[in-house]
Amino acid sequence: MEVYEINNDIATENLIPGTRVYGEPLVKDEKTGKEYRIWNPNRSKLSAALHNGLSKLNIDEHSNVLYLGASTGTTVSHISDIVKKGRIFAVEFSPVSMRKLSRLCQTRPNIAPLLNDATKPKDYLNLVDKVDVVYCDVAQPTQTQLFIDNMDLFMKDSGQGVFMIKSRSINVNIKPKTVYKEQEKILKTNGYSIVEKVKLEPYEKDHICFIVERSF
Repeated sequence: MEVYEINNDIATENLIPGTRVYGEPLVKDEKTGKEYRIWNPNRSKLSAALHNGLSKLNIDEHSNVLYLGASTGTTVSHISDIVKKGRIFAVEFSPVSMRKLSRLCQTRPNIAPLLNDATKPKDYLNLVDKVDVVYCDVAQPTQTQLFIDNMDLFMKDSGQGVFMIKSRSINVNIKPKTVYKEQEKILKTNGYSIVEKVKLEPYEKDHICFIVERSF
């Protein structure tokens, strides 16, 4: 995964030099002429996971990604920097967020915005190719099942899932640790294994990142 450390921050090489997405600092390397976008861990759960040591996510410049819960595109834009020659299918349910995401896609041709409900993946079955990574950041009680449904349909056998779990969205009445164990059990029952777990504190409370692969 091509990310860079700049003064204790994490950054991606800017796919569209000179442009910001959410007001992030830009840093130019005068020797190489390359420009980097600082990746704010308080604005992106994936950046938070990377700051906390995430290391087993396999994603490169050729990767295709299905992103569930794309919102306005903050994290999507940094993945866009990484998958320069790949494609991101960015699913978002909110028309308000989609308007901002669509504007981002006008300058970043490797992002395909899809105004759809991630709980109904068959609705976009003909719009999405098989992907190397299924990324899920959808905060709702059924988030684990929708993640599984999308992986079953779209993830290559050699692919990975990135699952950002918000425990309070699943069950506010039990401890986050218990919620995480329950979701891990559901994933294992459905033929998936968790190869890495990274909690997101102090950037996100009661969140964890799972890197998921098929069990063979």
